[in-house]
Amino acid sequence: MFQTLINAFKNKEVRSKILLTLLILFIYRVGCWIPTPGLNTDALAGAFTGTENTFLTLLNGITGDALQNGALPALGISPYINASIISQLLTIAIPALERWSKQGDEGKRKMAMFTRVLTVIPAVVQAVGIVYSFGMAGYLSAGEFNNESLNIFAFDMSPVLLGFIIGVILVCGAVFTMWLGEKLTDLGIGNGISLLIFIGILSTAGIAIVENITSWTNNENAPWYLLIFLALVISIFFLITLIDGAERKIPVQYAKQVKGRKMYGGQSTHIPIKVNASGVLPIIFATAIITFPQLIMQMFNATDNWWIMLFGTGQPLYFVLSGLLILFFSYFYAMIQFQPDEVARNLQQYGGFIPGIRPGKATAEYLKRVSRRLTLFGAIYLAFVFIVPSVLFSILQTTLGFASSLTNAFSSTGMLIVVSVALEFQKQLESQLMMRQYKGFLKN
Repeated sequence: MFQTLINAFKNKEVRSKILLTLLILFIYRVGCWIPTPGLNTDALAGAFTGTENTFLTLLNGITGDALQNGALPALGISPYINASIISQLLTIAIPALERWSKQGDEGKRKMAMFTRVLTVIPAVVQAVGIVYSFGMAGYLSAGEFNNESLNIFAFDMSPVLLGFIIGVILVCGAVFTMWLGEKLTDLGIGNGISLLIFIGILSTAGIAIVENITSWTNNENAPWYLLIFLALVISIFFLITLIDGAERKIPVQYAKQVKGRKMYGGQSTHIPIKVNASGVLPIIFATAIITFPQLIMQMFNATDNWWIMLFGTGQPLYFVLSGLLILFFSYFYAMIQFQPDEVARNLQQYGGFIPGIRPGKATAEYLKRVSRRLTLFGAIYLAFVFIVPSVLFSILQTTLGFASSLTNAFSSTGMLIVVSVALEFQKQLESQLMMRQYKGFLKN
């Protein structure tokens, strides 16, 4: 990784792309500290103090504490991610979107524009939810504001009008974040959306570590506790990195074909099937579904309810339901991403076959069987990475007195995202360097 970075900075074109990437990320991080006019940021930050690893803390970690700070991009990139997932699912149900997805570059541009427009809908929903929920708690009430927290607003402004203005600003911040991510993809290196999430998680983790270091004066054992915690985190990173690159390579042989005086085919290749093909999405969706009823009840101040008692964060049924939902979404995304029937049909059409397996239906059945087994192993791995670190961090928090900000910052979801984005960024750098080397070779 470090050697790849050194080689990248030696190349002028790649170095310019890296600097543009850093510039856009810097602009995003500056925006994460600009408060939204009208929001009482102190009261908003207090709502996150001491909270467990809920869906709101997950979103706050992804945005780099922008949600906790009440910043302009408080919604982060999550509305765009939701819109992208919805648009992909709609391609299955809507024939027009399915045609766009198969029209090459022109279809990609249409789908990109459709996703941009669709992003506004989840952004509005999330902005209304945040404004209404914190408004019910008194954070947007005019009586709670003072001269410092009001910024440009007056005391006699209607709370409804003030909430509407704040909601519009939050939606505009989400659209601006989406624009930054797309510009980062076009001008920089790697996927811009993933890099924004990556830098947000790293920022949250860095702030949490600094906060715990400042508390060393109050506890002489705090440095040792932090070393124990970091050793555990490094071990989890190692496991995630090991499984992230794991894949099953199914050998494929192409038959020799004689056309005229030339012979085609005869080469060997393989079909790669990743163990964890769905990435972190099953965990994100499982967490969202479990915590959604809790968020709705909190919006109406119904904090003392049966759902939190049974399925609240850290409860045994919470981990059981999380594991079942992770298993379901792992198989769901495996069905969408890998189509055994289509792969078998393409192999048969181009004269390819799997040694020992008949072409056609037998090949499709074999690929389905392999995919199901790998998906099961990947789902068990995701459930393990999600449940076991959460339990261990909770034990460390209660027994050794770790701050909740530290355990929330190093959530299993965040660590999965960081590892996958870092590995993908390295691959993008290597491909950029390879392209430049080929260009130089052709010029010579």
